[in-house]
Amino acid sequence: MKTISFAVPCYNSAAYMRKCIDSLLIAGEDAEIIIIDDGSTDDTGDIADEYALAHPDLIKVIHQENGGHGEAVNTGLGHAKGIYYKVVDSDDWLDEESLIKTIETLKSLINNKKRVDMLVCNYVYEHVEDNTSRTINYKNALPENKIFGWSKVRRFRVDQNLLMHSVIYRTKVLKECGIVLPKHTFYVDNLFVYIPLPFVKTLYYLNVDLYRYYTGRADQSVNEQVMIGRIDQQILVNKMMIDSYSLPKDVKIRRLSKYMLGYLSMICCVTSVMLTISGTKEHLAKRRELWKDFKRKDPVMYRHVRLGLRGTISNPPPGKVFNKAMEHTYHLVQKVFKFN
Repeated sequence: MKTISFAVPCYNSAAYMRKCIDSLLIAGEDAEIIIIDDGSTDDTGDIADEYALAHPDLIKVIHQENGGHGEAVNTGLGHAKGIYYKVVDSDDWLDEESLIKTIETLKSLINNKKRVDMLVCNYVYEHVEDNTSRTINYKNALPENKIFGWSKVRRFRVDQNLLMHSVIYRTKVLKECGIVLPKHTFYVDNLFVYIPLPFVKTLYYLNVDLYRYYTGRADQSVNEQVMIGRIDQQILVNKMMIDSYSLPKDVKIRRLSKYMLGYLSMICCVTSVMLTISGTKEHLAKRRELWKDFKRKDPVMYRHVRLGLRGTISNPPPGKVFNKAMEHTYHLVQKVFKFN
């Protein structure tokens, strides 16, 4: 059995997918690489087949009708044979030295029959606009080089959440939690790093800068104007997160419940800020409706989110002054942290 399955969702990725795949080949026989050609109309499918032909024992290609990023992740998981599972987007890549160390760590855990449900590594924002980088690590929040449970997790900073870039799940955990991401929907990575968490009993933090996240392109899904154009998809993901668990009732581990509430608060904040920045009557009405529905469905969890700083920013009193203040705060944070 392979140590890890890498799923590479590809849609019209011909211009940059080679760098991604080449970086994964460093893992050699310990990995399988599942390239999902999600209905591409350029040379993506041909490039994927070329790699599969050259590396038949390492690479599997799946051609499917376009279903979006989430459906590609679903497909990869459905075909994964590795003990662990990681999604690597086709415009990103993994650091060679860090990948070798990550594979060695996973193999050691497996060989010593040590169960780890989630391995966490650092990730690096690679900014295309100014050719700078910024690393997100977890040294202050997670114990290093040991197996631990959620009770040992310390406080995360606001910029320090567990993202798709940083997590490697045990494949069985993902299948046990029954996660199915929605089709034709962006921002499903938030579901991917939220829904499985209560099924994760053991964690391991390896302090290496593994994932390189390419950001700053105008067409990226996290670009501000792109997000506003796809705001209904962001709202859908936000509502699915709200519906997934009633916190803290459904998650008895206090530190995990607190982390999940913080992450949900952040997503609610992002959704509300984008609706506010847009500034249309329709979008401001959708912001009010989101919070109204949240309060109606789960008033306890609603209060927990609203009491936090992020929740307060997310749903301010009506009026142009508060809306402008929210927009200014968002752009200030964006400038400091360079998250898109």
